[in-house]
Amino acid sequence: MTQSEVEELRARLRRHRKRENPDLAYLFVVTYGRSGSTLVSGLLNALPGYLVRGENRDALHHLFAFHRTMVTESRRGSDPEKKERLRQPTHPFYGIADFPAQRSIAGIRRLVVDTVLRPEEDTRVAGFKEIRWYHDDLEEYVAWLRKVFPDARFLVNTRDHADVLRSKWWAQGDPVEKAAELARIEDRILALAADLGDAAYRVHYDEYVADPTVLRGMYEWLGEPWDEDSVRATMAVRHSV
Repeated sequence: MTQSEVEELRARLRRHRKRENPDLAYLFVVTYGRSGSTLVSGLLNALPGYLVRGENRDALHHLFAFHRTMVTESRRGSDPEKKERLRQPTHPFYGIADFPAQRSIAGIRRLVVDTVLRPEEDTRVAGFKEIRWYHDDLEEYVAWLRKVFPDARFLVNTRDHADVLRSKWWAQGDPVEKAAELARIEDRILALAADLGDAAYRVHYDEYVADPTVLRGMYEWLGEPWDEDSVRATMAVRHSV
């Protein structure tokens, strides 16, 4: 094995240890499309030790659906007699009653950290931003996320609706229907933020673009030092397209 291969192996092992580090904190940006959330991610990623990935097209919701389905089906064996029947290879749902829910949660955490978040050696806070928080099971999904990622926090970003509705796909189709859809999504995520209490914080694009110092509260919530020069420098760089 060459020296470079040895160094790569050591780096890989260090990254693996970091992924397994229970001290890793989690932060998710909750928003809708064309809200300025890529800029929010840029501000977060400018903080030392933060690694906030971009959208994953709501891939974790599929993992949630898998876990929920398996938990629901495992309850077919709610009484001992029925559970014993489900353990027989002649049963059509053979083995479902013994689905290990907690092992599933731990396995999903490892999978997402390993493949989606991919923390680096110096990562203290990992997460991603997503614009697809519009499912009917939003509250149940977020409750599940908080099981997968203990003590996770949620940063909710909104923007003036008139500006959002003029942008890309929001400007396509019936404007009344689009406005109603946007209002419904925002109402849901703001209600979610209220329910989460201290685990959530709200920022509004139009406010922090007009006056970056309003973000001071976000930094306090994160427990990070306020650096106005760094914030302004990040905001001077174009984000998204």
